[in-house]
Amino acid sequence: MPQSELIELLANHRADLSKYEPSCNIVLYRDGVNTVLFDVGAGPDFMPTCGTLPESLAAIGLSPDEVTQVIFTHAHPDHIWGVLDDFDDPVFTNATFHFGRKEWDYWWDPATVDSIGDDRASFAVGAKRRMEAIEDRVEFFDDGQEILPGIASRASFGHTPGHMAFEIRDGSDAVMIVGDAISNPHVAFERPDWHSGTDQDPETAATTRQSLLDQIAHAQMSIIGFHLPDGGIGRVEKTGSAYRFIGEPS
Repeated sequence: MPQSELIELLANHRADLSKYEPSCNIVLYRDGVNTVLFDVGAGPDFMPTCGTLPESLAAIGLSPDEVTQVIFTHAHPDHIWGVLDDFDDPVFTNATFHFGRKEWDYWWDPATVDSIGDDRASFAVGAKRRMEAIEDRVEFFDDGQEILPGIASRASFGHTPGHMAFEIRDGSDAVMIVGDAISNPHVAFERPDWHSGTDQDPETAATTRQSLLDQIAHAQMSIIGFHLPDGGIGRVEKTGSAYRFIGEPS
């Protein structure tokens, strides 16, 4: 990214220029029949600050074995590694797992660990190990497919080769779960065209961001972002050629 412009943009948002500590928001959806998680966090093996999802569920009176469905945006560590506990046992023993076919095939491919780059080789090894643990309970979906009643997939490739967003709709009300396709509340909104080093295919990811932001702003949908602040829930406002994230009050 252009460093002088980046520094000015972050300063305007009063962001810490020396570090960025994003939120990690797991979406829980209940419709009276299904109890659904979108992604499951990193579990205990990724870094010391991770692995608190079971405690968060317990705080609202929900145990992991009550989760009926898990739907994945993609297979980076902070989204899938939480399927196993610190004893390598499955956490969500009664859940069906839903994976985009393209994303699954990418991480399942034994060649991925050699092609993804040394800094992300552990991502590939960790993803494959967890996918093997849930293999017999996986159902695949493709772009535009209704996964569960009112929940449809929306291709958002770039952050990973098969990254998916999800539209939840109830009549005229809709919310878009964007995962990591829109990954922060400042640069991603003001300069969605800039390439990010966190994206595996930066050019495709930039095109995806622009498309998602256009759709969400035009349709006046709500948005939930995995790494957006204060729970990640809000809306998108278009201002000229840029966008603005407006969080919902807690």
